[in-house]
Amino acid sequence: MAERSGIFAGGDPFQLVRDWMAEAAKSEPSDPNAMALATADSDGLPNVRMVLLKDIEEDAFVFYTNYDSAKGQELSANQQAAFVIHWKSLKRQIRVRGFVEKEDGPQADTYYKSRALQSRIGAWASKQSRPLESRAALVAEATRLGVKLGTNPDRPPFWGGFRIRPLEIEFWADAKFRLHDRFRWKRATINDAWEIDRLYP
Repeated sequence: MAERSGIFAGGDPFQLVRDWMAEAAKSEPSDPNAMALATADSDGLPNVRMVLLKDIEEDAFVFYTNYDSAKGQELSANQQAAFVIHWKSLKRQIRVRGFVEKEDGPQADTYYKSRALQSRIGAWASKQSRPLESRAALVAEATRLGVKLGTNPDRPPFWGGFRIRPLEIEFWADAKFRLHDRFRWKRATINDAWEIDRLYP
């Protein structure tokens, strides 16, 4: 096992992510939980976009989206994904690769209800990733649904969470002369113990 100390110390990579996230929350100007999520379509063509990491569980990472969106369809067809979080203020990043499963139960309901009412209505109004005639049409649909659904709408059946169970988590920190520090936590299956390697920058 690679020798680690300082910001890389610890025996739980998920706690390490939480620790780095807490530091970033103090220094990043906005959205310290923003991550670039990579998926692939049915032809294997990669796709990447920014989403917000909403929960770090004991053994997984959770975000929420429209299941009918491009990323939702790609994740349903190919249940593998990767993401990177980069904090310019800390000069650090975290890379994750792993398997994906839906979070479509009470946990998704609870998160949906925690969102601002306008965001909950927006989830109903947006046919995410599909062509839109005009912004006015989107606003009109949100207004119509706001009246129809009231102040406590249920979570849309096409909207919920995805949980990423990682096989790899890499922690990277900037160092002088581009001699950066990189540590990769890797396991063959989600039930295996982690192996940790220091990587060349």
